[in-house]
Amino acid sequence: MLRDDIKAATLASMKAGDSARTGALRLISAALKNRDIELRTGTAPADDDVLVAEVLAKMAKQRRESIEMYVAGNRHELADAERAELAVIESFMPAQMAPGEAQAKIREIVAEVGATSVKDMGKVMALVKERFAGQIDMSQASAMVKTALS
Repeated sequence: MLRDDIKAATLASMKAGDSARTGALRLISAALKNRDIELRTGTAPADDDVLVAEVLAKMAKQRRESIEMYVAGNRHELADAERAELAVIESFMPAQMAPGEAQAKIREIVAEVGATSVKDMGKVMALVKERFAGQIDMSQASAMVKTALS
């Protein structure tokens, strides 16, 4: 499981004295713990790896946005720190789908659902998120679904 891999990597980086990696791994653990607390009142997903992938995807997106803002603000040292955290986060994320493969999977889901217009986008996106969480950027998936339905 991903949680076990993250814990093992945290211990290894602590033993190796890699404070930057240890800090990033602790951020991941804290985000997972916060998500677990949020889910106490709701329904938890059946697969824990899906939950972890969602948290990692959200964290990666936040880091990418921060990098863009830091570069635009000419704060390259902060952008470098965010890039280092992003590299650690991405090392635990599932492999990203190639754009062609993602489009093919989306077309399959559109056919499976029988979606014919943009009104059916919610159904399609729900299945895309359920099946490919962490493997595809949801903003890119949204654009692909719109293209497939129009």
